[in-house]
Amino acid sequence: MPLQTAVDALADRLRALPQSTLARGSAAEALALARELAGRAERIEEPGREPRAFPDAGMFAVGDQVAVAGHDLVEAVRAAGDERELASAVELVRGAAVRC
Repeated sequence: MPLQTAVDALADRLRALPQSTLARGSAAEALALARELAGRAERIEEPGREPRAFPDAGMFAVGDQVAVAGHDLVEAVRAAGDERELASAVELVRGAAVRC
Protein backbone atom coordinates (compact mmCIF):
# COMPACT_ATOMS: atom_id res chain seq x y z
CA MET A 1 0.00 0.00 0.00
CA PRO A 2 1.49 3.38 -0.98
CA LEU A 3 0.63 4.98 2.36
CA GLN A 4 2.42 2.29 4.34
CA THR A 5 5.47 2.56 2.09
CA ALA A 6 5.60 6.35 2.49
CA VAL A 7 5.09 6.16 6.25
CA ASP A 8 7.75 3.49 6.71
CA ALA A 9 10.28 5.38 4.61
CA LEU A 10 9.73 8.61 6.56
CA ALA A 11 9.79 6.85 9.93
CA ASP A 12 13.10 5.17 9.06
CA ARG A 13 14.54 8.47 7.92
CA LEU A 14 13.43 10.23 11.11
CA ARG A 15 15.00 7.54 13.27
CA ALA A 16 18.33 8.15 11.52
CA LEU A 17 18.36 11.95 11.75
CA PRO A 18 20.89 13.55 14.07
CA GLN A 19 19.68 15.41 17.14
CA SER A 20 20.62 18.76 15.62
CA THR A 21 18.34 18.22 12.63
CA LEU A 22 15.49 16.98 14.81
CA ALA A 23 15.86 20.03 17.04
CA ARG A 24 15.81 22.44 14.08
CA GLY A 25 12.22 21.53 13.28
CA SER A 26 12.10 18.02 11.86
CA ALA A 27 10.82 16.59 15.15
CA ALA A 28 8.07 19.19 15.40
CA GLU A 29 7.06 18.58 11.78
CA ALA A 30 6.99 14.82 12.36
CA LEU A 31 4.94 15.16 15.55
CA ALA A 32 2.40 17.34 13.75
CA LEU A 33 2.19 14.69 11.02
CA ALA A 34 1.75 11.86 13.54
CA ARG A 35 -1.03 13.80 15.25
CA GLU A 36 -2.79 14.42 11.93
CA LEU A 37 -2.49 10.78 10.86
CA ALA A 38 -3.81 9.57 14.22
CA GLY A 39 -6.69 12.03 14.08
CA ARG A 40 -7.64 10.90 10.59
CA ALA A 41 -7.61 7.25 11.66
CA GLU A 42 -9.80 7.99 14.67
CA ARG A 43 -12.29 9.98 12.58
CA ILE A 44 -12.62 7.02 10.21
CA GLU A 45 -12.93 4.45 13.00
CA GLU A 46 -15.15 6.51 15.30
CA PRO A 47 -17.06 9.12 13.28
CA GLY A 48 -18.58 11.90 15.33
CA ARG A 49 -16.17 11.42 18.21
CA GLU A 50 -13.48 13.98 18.94
CA PRO A 51 -9.99 12.47 18.39
CA ARG A 52 -7.99 11.81 21.53
CA ALA A 53 -4.93 13.87 22.39
CA PHE A 54 -1.72 12.55 20.85
CA PRO A 55 1.24 12.86 23.23
CA ASP A 56 4.60 14.43 22.61
CA ALA A 57 7.00 11.61 23.52
CA GLY A 58 10.10 13.64 22.67
CA MET A 59 12.19 14.21 19.59
CA PHE A 60 13.79 10.79 19.60
CA ALA A 61 10.41 9.04 19.48
CA VAL A 62 8.88 10.87 16.51
CA GLY A 63 9.93 8.22 13.99
CA ASP A 64 8.09 5.58 16.00
CA GLN A 65 5.12 7.88 16.50
CA VAL A 66 4.83 8.49 12.75
CA ALA A 67 5.06 4.74 12.12
CA VAL A 68 2.38 3.84 14.66
CA ALA A 69 -0.03 6.59 13.64
CA GLY A 70 0.57 5.87 9.96
CA HIS A 71 -0.02 2.14 10.36
CA ASP A 72 -3.23 2.85 12.28
CA LEU A 73 -4.42 5.01 9.40
CA VAL A 74 -3.46 2.33 6.86
CA GLU A 75 -5.65 -0.16 8.70
CA ALA A 76 -8.54 2.30 9.06
CA VAL A 77 -8.40 3.23 5.36
CA ARG A 78 -8.14 -0.43 4.38
CA ALA A 79 -11.22 -1.30 6.45
CA ALA A 80 -13.21 1.68 5.15
CA GLY A 81 -12.04 1.34 1.54
CA ASP A 82 -11.66 5.12 1.29
CA GLU A 83 -9.39 5.73 -1.72
CA ARG A 84 -9.68 9.53 -1.47
CA GLU A 85 -8.45 9.45 2.12
CA LEU A 86 -5.61 7.17 1.05
CA ALA A 87 -4.46 9.54 -1.69
CA SER A 88 -4.74 12.55 0.61
CA ALA A 89 -2.74 10.86 3.36
CA VAL A 90 0.01 9.80 0.96
CA GLU A 91 0.41 13.40 -0.19
CA LEU A 92 0.42 14.58 3.42
CA VAL A 93 3.23 12.15 4.31
CA ARG A 94 5.25 13.01 1.20
CA GLY A 95 4.93 16.72 1.94
CA ALA A 96 6.10 16.22 5.51
CA ALA A 97 9.03 14.14 4.25
CA VAL A 98 10.18 17.05 2.11
CA ARG A 99 9.94 19.46 5.05
CA CYS A 100 11.79 17.09 7.40
